[in-house]
Amino acid sequence: MRKVSDYAIQLREKQKVRRIYGMLEGQFRKYFEIAERIKGVTGENLLMLLESRLDNVIYRLGYANSRNQGRQLVRHNHIEVNGRKVNIPSFRVSVNDVITLKEKSRKVGAINESLEAVVRRGVPSWLELDKDNYKGTVKALPSRQEITMPIQEQLIVELYSK
Repeated sequence: MRKVSDYAIQLREKQKVRRIYGMLEGQFRKYFEIAERIKGVTGENLLMLLESRLDNVIYRLGYANSRNQGRQLVRHNHIEVNGRKVNIPSFRVSVNDVITLKEKSRKVGAINESLEAVVRRGVPSWLELDKDNYKGTVKALPSRQEITMPIQEQLIVELYSK
């Protein structure tokens, strides 16, 4: 039986995270470089940056059933941040940003089905959802403890640190 190398394990972890967030290598590397420059633990900074992307926030708020669907909602001009149209999925939300669904989009069946399903999935504690008004608020940036996905970010840091 062959032993899997550390490099292969690190590479697999990076690919898993890239697949979760729907990113290409170049974009992922830029997020890593930004995470390195921010004070604090690089791996935790990376996850915080990825979680604060608009397409992910749309998914976490329950407007979409997946990050891909969240990306499509952003791209198709269904979303406003602080009253302004935003159609860039990688837009980074900040604390106190208000994410709303445009008036015309509130009748879309897929969005309403997703909002019904969010009750079972739950909204993270760093976000607040006002389901009746189709409005979400970023209360804080996510910490590592609030990101419950099985990600070993230290493997990604080791991979890029070589």
